[in-house]
Amino acid sequence: MLKKVILTNIYTNKNLEVVVDTTEDAKAVLGAGKAPNETAAVSDITGIDEVVHRATTKAPALDEMVDFFSGFARCLERNISTVKSLELLAPRLRSPRYRGAVADIATRIMGGERLSDAFAAQDLFPTDVIALIQAGEESGQIHQVFHQITQGRQKSLRILRKLKAGMIYPCIVLVLALAVVLIMAFTLIPAISKLYVSMNAQLPLATEIMIGFSKILIGQPYLALIPIGAVILLFKYWSRIYKTPTVQIALTRLPTIGNLIRKTAAMVSFRTLALLLHSNVRIVTALEITSKSANHVEFEQFFLKVRDHIVEGLSLPESFLMESYRLGGDGRTVAAVVQMAGETGGVNEMLDEIAADYEEELDTIAAQIDKILEPVTLVMMGVIVGGLVYAIYGPIFNLSKVILPQKPAAGASSKAP
Repeated sequence: MLKKVILTNIYTNKNLEVVVDTTEDAKAVLGAGKAPNETAAVSDITGIDEVVHRATTKAPALDEMVDFFSGFARCLERNISTVKSLELLAPRLRSPRYRGAVADIATRIMGGERLSDAFAAQDLFPTDVIALIQAGEESGQIHQVFHQITQGRQKSLRILRKLKAGMIYPCIVLVLALAVVLIMAFTLIPAISKLYVSMNAQLPLATEIMIGFSKILIGQPYLALIPIGAVILLFKYWSRIYKTPTVQIALTRLPTIGNLIRKTAAMVSFRTLALLLHSNVRIVTALEITSKSANHVEFEQFFLKVRDHIVEGLSLPESFLMESYRLGGDGRTVAAVVQMAGETGGVNEMLDEIAADYEEELDTIAAQIDKILEPVTLVMMGVIVGGLVYAIYGPIFNLSKVILPQKPAAGASSKAP
């Protein structure tokens, strides 16, 4: 349930509206970050108003998680209590769900629950984060664990920002191409089709398809919203779509994109495994958690198989070597590095180096993503524009046969019977 909290400054009487995703008024006030010089009035947001708010308010994002754990770590380093730290963090948060989560965590801790259990009750934090928090509690280094979480998410966030920046140009070009096709379908194509029909000209298949497409849109113009709605739904539900194993495997087989997905999954999973082992989490448990953090079915299978081999009594290097084929072209190299780590006793450091190597490669790819996608974008634009030009102007070359009928050949003159 969404709750609206109106914070009023007792000195200036100025109001500030804050939305918190929670079920209790007390949690709503805590999540809104009420200051000592403010009063709070809480009201429920229900019905259509709640639907509109959920559709328009900011959703939880990776950068907000980075800010949350970074601020939490700094507060704990300065010996500020956990509840007070959460109260100080609440005004910094932007999404209603994070505000509600902070309020719920603080309430649970005041009720006597462990920090890891309070975090586990929220659906905002992945399994590897919960495991790291548990390890931090056991080792008494919770603030260091929060710093590790922050650093890992910051690196992922930096790469994602570069990728998004590189995708801007191709997306703009494709949107403009779609707009041009729709405009021509409603304006130019109907006029040209009347001209061709009046002359009884035989049309190529591409032109007939284009005219048929135009007739459908003119008769049912609302169908033009289908591609727009499909793109919006694709972006909105992409996280759910990507969780499908078939989709993940299919995308991995694509050139460039597949390489990017593999390297991203490898960077996240190996860094997570290094953090868990460094925090003294049991290796079997660490592998199980890492398999979930990879967010890719092939890497999940890899780490689960490695776990099974270790349960059977094999060492980590031997297990990596047996399952290295699941990691693609880099698998043999990764297995060799882990074997070296097994001999030198620096598994954590080697895993972190593997993640750093993948991160460096991703930085390079992300910096060049616009150059990589530019040829693909140009080819797609060429196909669209070339198809339209051929469909529109192709029949013109045959109009001469309709306008100027061919005369009979000289040798075909009429003969007397």
